[in-house]
Amino acid sequence: MEEVTEVAAEATESPVESRSPPAHQSDTSGATVQAAVDNETVSLLTEGLVRKLGPETDSVKDKLDELIRNQEVMVEAMEHENTRFSESEATKSLGELLSEAKRYHNKLVLIRKEMVALHEKSTKLKKRALKLQQQKQKEDLHREQQKERELERERQLMARPAAKPDQR
Repeated sequence: MEEVTEVAAEATESPVESRSPPAHQSDTSGATVQAAVDNETVSLLTEGLVRKLGPETDSVKDKLDELIRNQEVMVEAMEHENTRFSESEATKSLGELLSEAKRYHNKLVLIRKEMVALHEKSTKLKKRALKLQQQKQKEDLHREQQKERELERERQLMARPAAKPDQR
């Protein structure tokens, strides 16, 4: 604010004020001169203000430009980090899917081993059942044959009536 008052003081000391309107001008021409003086004063004040504050505004403009560039760099860096984070999340979920797939694969391998073992057991049991059935059939046949032999033997041991001699 002090700078503005300094610029205003410089402008009031300018050669525009040292000019005085000629005495032969009327009041209407005085208003015109006053308007011209006011325009020139405004112009001088503006130039003084620009001269005085110009370097500071240029400096502020440069700093703002630098700040904007830095913000753009930061925005790009944040976007890059967000992309990396998204990719890492996708990689993490992909890793989880792969580990889950591996776990299910291991379960399938175990189930397959169990199925093979059960198949082998059932095959062995079927063979054993077949052998037992064949053995039982042999035993039954043997017993049947034994009974027939015993019956035949008993028939042979049975007393036979002797044939009567023919009486003729």
